Amino acid sequence: MEAFSICGGRPLSGEIRAYGAKNAVLPLLAACMLVKGPVRLSGCPHLADIANMLRLLESLGCRTAREGMDLIVDTDGASEHVMPEALSKQMRSSIFMLGPVLARFGRAVFTYPGGCEIGLRPIDLHLQGLRALGAQIEERHGHILCSGSLRGGQIHLDYPSVGATENAMMAAVCAPGETVIHNAAREPEIQDLARFLNACGARVRGAGSGAVHIRGGAHLHGCEYEPLPDRICAGTLLLAGAATRGDVYVRDARPQDMQALLAKLKEAGCTVQTLREGVRVRMRDRPRPVRRIETAPFPGFATDMQAQMMALLTLARGTSVVVENVFENRMSHAAELNRMGADIQVSGRVAVVRGVEALTGARVHTRDLRAGAALCIAALAAEGESVVENVALIDRGYDRLEEKLAALGGAAKRMEITDERR
Repeated sequence: MEAFSICGGRPLSGEIRAYGAKNAVLPLLAACMLVKGPVRLSGCPHLADIANMLRLLESLGCRTAREGMDLIVDTDGASEHVMPEALSKQMRSSIFMLGPVLARFGRAVFTYPGGCEIGLRPIDLHLQGLRALGAQIEERHGHILCSGSLRGGQIHLDYPSVGATENAMMAAVCAPGETVIHNAAREPEIQDLARFLNACGARVRGAGSGAVHIRGGAHLHGCEYEPLPDRICAGTLLLAGAATRGDVYVRDARPQDMQALLAKLKEAGCTVQTLREGVRVRMRDRPRPVRRIETAPFPGFATDMQAQMMALLTLARGTSVVVENVFENRMSHAAELNRMGADIQVSGRVAVVRGVEALTGARVHTRDLRAGAALCIAALAAEGESVVENVALIDRGYDRLEEKLAALGGAAKRMEITDERR
């Protein structure tokens, strides 16, 4: 098993560039199933989830290639509507393929998707949206069987789910008639998917608002497209700089996508500069406590930044409260942070974080992607060496994170753990 060895106590400083967002690239790859002709996506990171999505496309008969940071996808040869079970269970994002495969072939067979252990994450809303477009759906023995000729319709989401909104958008762009998605998610990745679909010839408007309008029946063509920068990765690096009392500038980070995080960093005492080409965060002392953070759909505080923010608050001069409203099981990092000397008490979805003067290095184990990033931040700020285990989960969402931390002056390296060392 691979792990990160991190020696703390070094302030991170310098400039690093944000790359394409995982949460944007994955639905774009799924949307390629709707397109006739090749698509080139530029600036795409080397992530395990992206590699798995490419394998999923290939299993359906598509051709894919990587040229440096560019991905080329040609789905003209796609002929299969059954999702391989093993690949589907490796990542939650396989559910993005449901709408496009159904729209293309009039049928789709999928297994329930896998992913990080952060909660139930039911797919009811995905199926609700497809049913509103005329799909017939059966759930049997862990499989989802979809069929039907899709048409425009009114979709009312009970919750502004990002994945359900994206699935409905992709299913609707080729379905004859008008579709409106009510209570749609407003995340920047929704807007990015709409821009991509429109670049391919779709007619989508209202993305980023609570009502997305789609005029269906379009014939989509290939294009070249650059996904938006990864706001979660950018935020992680800025928080690492703050936790180590450093000075980090993330070029290409978009402040309009990170307002909730940047506001909390200012509350914690950071100096935040929103520049035309990126975001810079500086910290010279222990952070101030943040009275209360509650995760919420965009434009609220992102659940994907909750763990990393908690790592910073473990060092605050006072007590902070963190409330997780999106997932019911996303506090696994608290116990591992306590192993490093933090003082965190968790009750259900609420964590009370009493800041300590210093953390100490320890061997810790991550159980989900963002928790792993939080443990890396804590390790960078701690005294002594830490070993962060199970970094395969971190690789799902961060492109060689240890190299980026090292480029900013952190003592981080990848290592192999043998049974004896564990």
